[in-house]
Amino acid sequence: MVINYNTAKEKLLVSLDKESQQFFVKNGCILENAYYELLSDNIVKAKNLFEAAKNNDIRAHWGYFMISLIQQDIREYPSYFELRNFLEIDLNILIHYYKGEYVENIVRYADFMFTINPEVHKFIGRVFYNNNLQEQALFFLDRAKSYFYHDPELHYLLAYIYYNKNDFKEAEKYLNACLTVLPGYYPAKAMLKQIDNKKYL
Repeated sequence: MVINYNTAKEKLLVSLDKESQQFFVKNGCILENAYYELLSDNIVKAKNLFEAAKNNDIRAHWGYFMISLIQQDIREYPSYFELRNFLEIDLNILIHYYKGEYVENIVRYADFMFTINPEVHKFIGRVFYNNNLQEQALFFLDRAKSYFYHDPELHYLLAYIYYNKNDFKEAEKYLNACLTVLPGYYPAKAMLKQIDNKKYL
């Protein structure tokens, strides 16, 4: 039985738990109930809930904008900080819940969101990377590299993707670029060592 807010929220992050929603409704947790409705594919209900809270809650304002992306009907813009703080988290949640169509509609506006926060392609690429969607990750990380070449993490993530594809030559190229930007970047040094060891197997 749901006994407190943290338990209800943790359950929602794992599965669509009706008991959690009842807790949110009973206790006036509009934002959390909006996410429950979104993940239940009740888009109109979710949008109305986000709209009711968006003037007083930055996360609700973001949620309202996110639904406008899903519906492909943009009426207002997110802030730089909303994109930095919430885009990656919510894409990850949507992927966890197998909402591929929602994710596709959101990332379709990557170039638009880039005009507000230039790191958007990196955020999206990292989400795909962390969910083992390597081809999609490769596309967005490569776009991000065009703008943030001096970000060592970008080179490392690209190297890791090529490493998993057994393209060690390409992986080495990105690892060396990573270490040129930040010579002490330990994950890159460790992967280079792994590649060197494979050469002698």
